[in-house]
Amino acid sequence: MNEQARYLTEKQVVAITGRALSTTRNERFIGKIIPYIKIGKSVRYKYGDVIDFIIRMILQKAVSD
Repeated sequence: MNEQARYLTEKQVVAITGRALSTTRNERFIGKIIPYIKIGKSVRYKYGDVIDFIIRMILQKAVSD
């Protein structure tokens, strides 16, 4: 399976990013940071979008240091 097409649960995203589940949910609620889709009641994030988020955070930190 193409890694860009793989979908992750919010718990997987939390484990990968190291961010709190509550932070991830709050940011999803206000519509910022990582794009997501809903499948029924389930929330899924594209693997590629999560990686893009991590890269943006690394670059943002590097610029601010």
